[in-house]
Amino acid sequence: MARRRDPYRMAVTGRGRSAASGGPPDAGPPTSGSPFRVADFRALWSAEMLSAAGDQVARVALTVLVLERTGSVAWSATIYALTFLPALAGGLLLGQLADRFPRRLVMVLTDLARAGLVGVMALPGLPLPVLCALLVVVVLLGGPHHVARSAVLPDLLGGALLTRGIALRQVSVQVAQVVGFGGGGLLVALLTPSGALLVDAATFVLSAAVVGFGMRSRWAARRAGAGEGPAEGGAEPRTWLEGARSGLSLVFGHPRRRYLVLVAWLVGIYVLPEALAAAYAVAIGAGPAATGLLMAADPAGSALGALLFAFVLPARFRERWIVPLAVGAAVPLAVTPLAPGLWSAVGLWATSGACATACLVQAQAGFARATPTAVRGRATGVAASGLIGSQGAAVLLGGVLAQWTGPAVALGVFGVAGLFLALGASRLAGDAVRGVPGAAG
Repeated sequence: MARRRDPYRMAVTGRGRSAASGGPPDAGPPTSGSPFRVADFRALWSAEMLSAAGDQVARVALTVLVLERTGSVAWSATIYALTFLPALAGGLLLGQLADRFPRRLVMVLTDLARAGLVGVMALPGLPLPVLCALLVVVVLLGGPHHVARSAVLPDLLGGALLTRGIALRQVSVQVAQVVGFGGGGLLVALLTPSGALLVDAATFVLSAAVVGFGMRSRWAARRAGAGEGPAEGGAEPRTWLEGARSGLSLVFGHPRRRYLVLVAWLVGIYVLPEALAAAYAVAIGAGPAATGLLMAADPAGSALGALLFAFVLPARFRERWIVPLAVGAAVPLAVTPLAPGLWSAVGLWATSGACATACLVQAQAGFARATPTAVRGRATGVAASGLIGSQGAAVLLGGVLAQWTGPAVALGVFGVAGLFLALGASRLAGDAVRGVPGAAG
């Protein structure tokens, strides 16, 4: 979020339209049409696709590299986990960099730093502890980069266009991940793991170039909050921990942001079907091809749900559909233990993915609108870290439960839990939505 006086009136959607969008310097961002009409969004999107594909190549390369050198599945799994876990701290502690410095500068410098570190990781014979340490730093630097990217987006796109932009990013990243995983295997086979890591380093350099030269609006280049009145979050934090506490306060001290971020974190638990797909296929007596179908069900449904929600559902209905969509994501999982076979499970999981991602898109868009640009980095860092944490917790706890009870039962339990949590979130919705200008879209 990847989601404040009447604070809602401070929900900055931008007073500086990109020069490429054709608006005057003091106009707001474009609010209709296609996000790709905005030059800054095209640059942001292109850079993100490069990074997303490169990240998957690196995951494949590192997993194979460590397995070849150690012969240990445990070490290989540890390296894979390290490509996710430090992002928790990266968003919470380092996300505030996106408020302290120009967001384009943050994205360019973190990309270049990661390119250099990944290049070092490609050196043959690098000791495993050093490889792990470099990997942790690379993932930590991803935190401020992702936060800066998310924080600048509402200043480039307004109204319904913001929701469409977020939906396109969600779908495109999933496609880039699939391409990256598939291409990563081929690159490792052709170039060796070290060569594949150098390809990943090159994607970071290209991403930095696209952002640095492709994003030209003042919103990309300016320091967050420059030229505005006092920010809602008060004085700029003096320490990293103070910044993290400020971010938590910005999110949980505000009814609307608290509601939206809790819904987004709830949606994080619906990644469990992908994690249990292989075990579920074995449990129903299906083969490896069934595992692929089951793993593809959630992302395929997610892509369809995001596009239908952002481009078909009228904007005036989107805000009120957040809780029903969260419920709609939970119910298919809750009835999974009753599914008669493979195809019914595929249909259920695709439906869950469609509802979950549509819900997440609207929660992210609403959260961005409800957060002033001057403090959006800190707030987004908290939201992003929590979403990663909820996904990690769901996979960990769901895996343990599946070991005890079976994958279908574990999915059913998580579905029922998600249903009750979604219904509980509906009690927060009234105060959060009531009287909020521009809530739809």
